[in-house]
Amino acid sequence: MNMLILMATAIGLIGSGVPGLFCHRRSATGQHLAMAINVAASAVGMAAVLWHDIPRVAAEGWHPVCSLPIGKLALSLDDMNAWFLLPIFLISALGSIYGLGYWPQRKHPVDGRKLRLFWGLMSGAMVLVVLAANSVWFLIAWEIMALSGYFLLTTEDGRPEVRQSGWVYFIATHLATLCLIAFFVLLRIYSGSFHLWPRALVGLPVGVLTALFLLGLIGFGFKAGLVPLHVWLPAGHANAPSHVSALFSGVMLNMGIYGIMRVVVTAGRPPLWWGVVLISVGMLSAFSGITWAMAQRDFKRLLAYSSIENIGIITTGLGLAVLGLSVNEPIWVALGLGGALLHTLNHSLFKPLLFMGAGGIIHGAKTRDMESLGGLAARMPAVFRLMLLGSAAIAALPPLNGFVSEMLIYLGFFQTLHGATAAPWAAWVVPALALVGAIALMTFVKLTATCFVGQPRSATAAGAHDPAATMLWPMVLLAAACVLVGAFPVLLMGLLDHAIAAWVPSHRSIPLVGIINVWWITALALPLMICSVGIAWWVHHCRKSVPETSVGTWDCGYAAPRSRMQYTGSSLMQTMAMIFRRILWRREQPPRVHGIFPPPADYACNTPDPLLDRVAEPALKKVGHILESARILQSGAAQLYMLYILLIVLILLMIR
Repeated sequence: MNMLILMATAIGLIGSGVPGLFCHRRSATGQHLAMAINVAASAVGMAAVLWHDIPRVAAEGWHPVCSLPIGKLALSLDDMNAWFLLPIFLISALGSIYGLGYWPQRKHPVDGRKLRLFWGLMSGAMVLVVLAANSVWFLIAWEIMALSGYFLLTTEDGRPEVRQSGWVYFIATHLATLCLIAFFVLLRIYSGSFHLWPRALVGLPVGVLTALFLLGLIGFGFKAGLVPLHVWLPAGHANAPSHVSALFSGVMLNMGIYGIMRVVVTAGRPPLWWGVVLISVGMLSAFSGITWAMAQRDFKRLLAYSSIENIGIITTGLGLAVLGLSVNEPIWVALGLGGALLHTLNHSLFKPLLFMGAGGIIHGAKTRDMESLGGLAARMPAVFRLMLLGSAAIAALPPLNGFVSEMLIYLGFFQTLHGATAAPWAAWVVPALALVGAIALMTFVKLTATCFVGQPRSATAAGAHDPAATMLWPMVLLAAACVLVGAFPVLLMGLLDHAIAAWVPSHRSIPLVGIINVWWITALALPLMICSVGIAWWVHHCRKSVPETSVGTWDCGYAAPRSRMQYTGSSLMQTMAMIFRRILWRREQPPRVHGIFPPPADYACNTPDPLLDRVAEPALKKVGHILESARILQSGAAQLYMLYILLIVLILLMIR
């Protein structure tokens, strides 16, 4: 019954944008109808996931009559994919509410209906991706998700930069699909069926296992945004509507992580080097992502690179769990996978909160450039408070949710120093994660200070204001969830134990609550929350009680200070940019000052993506130039095409 409800939920999400196609292009009726269907379907889906007998559903699955010659439609639900379903329903529903104020139909008559159609299509497709128990139907749902994602990213397809980022995403996602097709073909050959995620393929040659792991890691790594497969992510997130960026970053990236988690257990007891590779790729992504984020002046690109960092942290925790499976250390498995799973949920809370806050800034200040902002705390107080909380959560500060999940991963790597199979070489991750966390804290201090503190640097920033309630309330709910998970993580420990047990059944004897007493986190969180609220009230009271004065701040002897004399994000991070200059590859145009009375001069600096702009695009352009010589084969002559067909038929007959 629950599987039938979830299938109906997926169909409801897929069709939520269809009624709007029959409404007038400036009518809000279709938009409100799409939102209502989406919220209702998501609520039913969350209820079906939270209140059901998962072991029974997983054992029975669901096999309706619908089938193809190469496989039946088969769906199954266990505690692992139930964990990934919750963010899909939550963010899809909240994003559709947020869109009422951010992307109203009357202001977007050209692309509003398209956005809602593909929003529902992508949400429903992600549900089917997680539930699929057949490789053919998994690929069908995966491709629907990929194509609908393309149309969401290119909502404003009249802008050249949007079309460019859309094509990069389109190429990347289909490279991923090619790798996954090869992965499932190998799986079909050696497992003998189209059944998805078979456990413990015993007796496979080492080369086949290696090929399966690498194909799965590359195919799903493209979707997750792991370095160096992240090339589509920064520009895609930056140019998409903000609630689309929230859906991509908070939910769709999880589909890649879900796939990698399923791949590594197909070997039963994976080789040790699998865990080493995952830890290395995860740390590379975490460090590179946050370092590139630090140097951005476009705050949506900053948030996009921060997603790469968090996906890297999740992959690092997964690598520790794989390491624990390899050497039979269940504590490593519990802490590594528990931290990774909890961080996927946490990232699905604070990153959509930050992207929605970024949408609020764009809605009010009409720019994504941090150097043109400033003083928004006084003009957008609600967005300021919510983004401040989201920034603290993503920087893993207690008492918020990011602290809890990263702490589990830290404790897991500390455990590698003990036990009969100690691996002290793996403990290098602890200081590396600490460095990543420090850079993340500085990055979000830069974001908050540059956007919200000081004086407005532009007329649009001076005229900014808080957005409508339909945009604020989804952010409030996400912020409340960040506080709730951070203060009471014990609420999720049981669900985490069940999810880990679905991934590796031997974990049932070692629950997380038996490894770590999480109540001390609550004991620490509550006083911190009380102190934070008290300090905020005191600051607010002091600001109201201090009389206004016309005397300016100390101006260093300069009698006419202007807003442009404030520190910018680039100046705040100049020292760090110099330290990491060999990683950032910044492009600077310093001012040229000549003569006693020099003319006005400008300083310009930007930080392109090193892999996309310096490696991938030049390489693809060279390949394109080479392939241009093959155009001679497409002469347009029908006789020549007939000759091609004849030659292919002869070759096939000879092979037979």
